[in-house]
Amino acid sequence: MTPPRPAGIIAQQVREIAASGKDSAHPVPPPFLPDLCGVSALAALVLMGELLALVLVLAVDGLREFSWERLGLVSLAVQWVILPSAALLCRLRPRLAQLPHKLAGGLSFAAVLAVLLIVMSAQQWWRAFLSHSPFDYWRFLGDSLLGAICTGVVLRYAYVQQQLRNQQQAELGARIDALQSRIRPHFLFNSMNSLASLIAIDPERAERLVEDLSVLFRASLADAKLVPLGQELALARRYLEIESLRLGERLRQRWEIGEGLEQLEVPGMLLQPLLENAVLHGIARLRAGGEITVRLAIENGRLQLDIDNPVPDDDGRARRQSNGMAMENIRQRLAAHYGNRFTFAAGREGDGYRVQLQLPVAQLAVRKQQAEEALA
Repeated sequence: MTPPRPAGIIAQQVREIAASGKDSAHPVPPPFLPDLCGVSALAALVLMGELLALVLVLAVDGLREFSWERLGLVSLAVQWVILPSAALLCRLRPRLAQLPHKLAGGLSFAAVLAVLLIVMSAQQWWRAFLSHSPFDYWRFLGDSLLGAICTGVVLRYAYVQQQLRNQQQAELGARIDALQSRIRPHFLFNSMNSLASLIAIDPERAERLVEDLSVLFRASLADAKLVPLGQELALARRYLEIESLRLGERLRQRWEIGEGLEQLEVPGMLLQPLLENAVLHGIARLRAGGEITVRLAIENGRLQLDIDNPVPDDDGRARRQSNGMAMENIRQRLAAHYGNRFTFAAGREGDGYRVQLQLPVAQLAVRKQQAEEALA
């Protein structure tokens, strides 16, 4: 039987990785305006409309002659412009993002202006009907001009706010990419050492190792984003399979995974560096090896992750220094994704080392809803 040729397999896997990278390169244009479909954005618009109505009434009547009745009428007119305009811009938002900013801004202004003219004309006609007087075109033109100026100011403010948010998201993505790229040389170096030790003595195992490495390569080269937990677990198991080829029976593993967690979203390449620390600073330094225990469950509405592994008795300052960079890297990546909505702790407990991590899970339903709305 002809022995396998890992070098040829590596070349094939590299071609597959390059092809997959090309297929996934479909940049999504950043949004032009904020998401006016959300409750928070709509509440902000309603509040802004009420403040605008208050300013208009105070500018006309003053504080001494302030009329609550006039405030109610002006507020009604303002909200009748705001709510339909928000619904219209909400539907146009995906299409506006694909247009040049000047054209998208012009179309947004034209859409809101059309709603404004309809509301102003209906209001003026209703006033003329109730008072049995002719249609006041000058008042209609004056109210429409004032509304058009306010519309331009509000749209400009919304545009600037969204561009600032787009810039922050781009900087955040670049930061996450930079943090994730620091992990790649570390685990690739150790994995390639394992491959080199197996090529001469066990080509079949080396072939399986290369196949697992190709999956790790593809994951490490992918964009830094949230991925399904099931995908992350499969990647972690492949990494431990690579290390088990090198360590043999010294590396034992136990997985305690709760039901229905596969579709929860977690940052990509999260488990692999944690397990790598458990192997390098724990199992690999023990002559008899040891067992790595991974527990995943939902507790109090949050995803709870625990990783336990044994450590040598002389484990001290050297281990904390070598392990601190990787832990700080992961902590920064989690902060980039979740802000302050996560907890992360790691340290020695008795004869072992434990990593405890809690992540929010409510984002999954929100992201699914947003994806369905985008497809609709």
